[in-house]
Amino acid sequence: MFDAFTGWTTDPLAIVADKAYTSNRIRRQIADEGALAVIPSKSNARKPVAHDQNLYAMRNIVERFFCKMKDMRRLATRFEKTANSFQNMVYMFAIRCWLN
Repeated sequence: MFDAFTGWTTDPLAIVADKAYTSNRIRRQIADEGALAVIPSKSNARKPVAHDQNLYAMRNIVERFFCKMKDMRRLATRFEKTANSFQNMVYMFAIRCWLN
């Protein structure tokens, strides 16, 4: 599934992911993209790889946004029929979160 996230039009500076993406193949793909892999090592790793803890902590902001978005029933069940309408609802939700 990670292959769907490669091939950017503009190269990212860093890719932040959780422990599920800690394989060497994924880290190599991220390095080939020219980005920094911010992925903590699993607790049972023989050779733990260091990561930027401050940058990884900012991942929490994105996780909380998606959690709030799932609380909005209209977005969670996708009442909108078209992709454009759904995208507009996500925009409205983001603006509402930003204003609060």
